[in-house]
Amino acid sequence: MASPRHKAACRHCHQNTTGEDLEFAIKFGFKASNNEAEYEALVIGMRMAHETGAKHLLAYSDSQLVVKQVEGTYEAEEESMIQYLQQIVDLKTKFHHFQILQIPREENAKADSLSKLASSLEDCRTRHIIIHYLPEARTPLAVQPITMGENWRTPSLN
Repeated sequence: MASPRHKAACRHCHQNTTGEDLEFAIKFGFKASNNEAEYEALVIGMRMAHETGAKHLLAYSDSQLVVKQVEGTYEAEEESMIQYLQQIVDLKTKFHHFQILQIPREENAKADSLSKLASSLEDCRTRHIIIHYLPEARTPLAVQPITMGENWRTPSLN
């Protein structure tokens, strides 16, 4: 089993009605292996997608084990994996179409950055953090002209 962790993150793989990607970070208050963290993120992502009305869901994971178990290629053997897989099977019935794809770890940068954000927070039980992207300054920088008058440097400039 992978080393215990207290953090996980997942990029939410559906778009809302305005076309925006929904992303979230999860911080665990319990120990979880990497695969358990992947399953937790997938379960929460599927629930959120269903609650927001998604009918088609495309999920991504960098865990080969989780992807292959969800696809049915691998059989779950550990009790915790069997229980997670059963939750996924139940949640899949809520969608007209569900697909999970494995992506290389290096292409999972968004989830990694969300994981780092979640793990850096000491106590996030009562916190909601909104990060807003500001593409440019709200007020343009004004360029003020400089006029040179007579001052103590004037004699040396002439």
